[in-house]
Amino acid sequence: MSAVARFRGFRPWPRTLGSRLFLILLAGLLLAQGLTFSVQFLERYISAKTVMLNTLENDVGTSIAVLDRLPAAERADWLDRLDRGTYRFVLGPGLPGVPDMTEQGRQIAGKIQDAVGKRFPIRFESIPGDGKRLQAHLTLSDGNPLTIDVNPAPIMPLAQWLPFVLLLQLGLLIFCTWLVVRQAIRPLVNLAHAADALDPNKKTPRLAEAGPTEVAHAARAFNAMRDRIAHYLEERVQILAAISHDLQTPITRMKLRAEIAEDSAEKEKLVQDLAEIERLVHEGVAYARSAHGNNEKPSRIDIGSFVESLAYDYQDTGKGVMVADKIDGAIVTRPHALRRILTNLIDNALKFAGTAEISVQKDSTGAVLIKVLDRGPGIPEDQLDAVMQPFFRLEQSRSRGTGGTGLGLAIAGQLALAIGGSLTLRNRVGGGLSAEISIR
Repeated sequence: MSAVARFRGFRPWPRTLGSRLFLILLAGLLLAQGLTFSVQFLERYISAKTVMLNTLENDVGTSIAVLDRLPAAERADWLDRLDRGTYRFVLGPGLPGVPDMTEQGRQIAGKIQDAVGKRFPIRFESIPGDGKRLQAHLTLSDGNPLTIDVNPAPIMPLAQWLPFVLLLQLGLLIFCTWLVVRQAIRPLVNLAHAADALDPNKKTPRLAEAGPTEVAHAARAFNAMRDRIAHYLEERVQILAAISHDLQTPITRMKLRAEIAEDSAEKEKLVQDLAEIERLVHEGVAYARSAHGNNEKPSRIDIGSFVESLAYDYQDTGKGVMVADKIDGAIVTRPHALRRILTNLIDNALKFAGTAEISVQKDSTGAVLIKVLDRGPGIPEDQLDAVMQPFFRLEQSRSRGTGGTGLGLAIAGQLALAIGGSLTLRNRVGGGLSAEISIR
């Protein structure tokens, strides 16, 4: 495994565009903010250090001059006045130390040396402990020893409120970054939702053509594309309907001519072929009309009585269609379209299994679920979606008994969408097929 693969495995990159933009923007802002803070802090540190050392040089020079001119008996009274907190004067040799000093100690020693000059010999030592304390030993003009005890404080102490300000800045950066990413991603999310809901056969709301210029332009382009798709589909359906309709007249003439011909085996085959062509034409017209199944006005029907009536119609012709279970209740739907859906599914079950069962239930969401069940050969799992496409046939034979036009399930699926439902095919346990219509 390569180093890049291991890196990706331990630190996964976010999958969503919003998360990636958020991390990139936040990281950039944090780095910029950190760099700005570091530069300001360094500049203040250098300035404070320079001021402190210059002040130390001036104060020490003045203090030593004062102590040197005072009588020895009066010097002790002035020590408290000359105390500056970070350093003090001690009359005496001070504490023993070592010559090694830190960088800060050497800088302080240099400033004290500049303040004293060459008037008094001076010696610097670091006091063991934390490594910061140092003492400068010198001898005044009258021969008395003087020690400068330096205990440096932080050059620039941090205020107690500074961490809270930094946390507040971090919160503002996170909030502003989230707001910017949200505003940038929202049009893309709306476009994705509009694309998912794209259905030329339904009157779904158009994508709002508002917002920044680029967003409005993309929304207009998407709406125009949607209109073109709907127009192309409508043209395709109209062409199919027109061709299917125009073919009926020559087919009828050919049938009449075949009927008046002398009886023969060829005549019988010709009549059968013409009947098959006529059935294909009728199915083509039906499929074209199914694309406009939403033109039928919805009405209220009792779903239980509706299914029973359909089953009785089949039973009157000697077909094995039964109602396994049903519920009573009214639904608002397009009854002619629903009848055509169920008729296609029942005919399909009768063709491959000889019998069919109808079940009407309600699912957990409250939708009405109508199932057409059979015990036929079923459909291979990898072709359950393919059989819903127009002119797709599992049985390639053109026989009226086993073959077909490949439009029955396509018409049923198209009409199910037109009435606001959905059609799903599932293989049954133990063999057979379950065609399920869900109507909300």
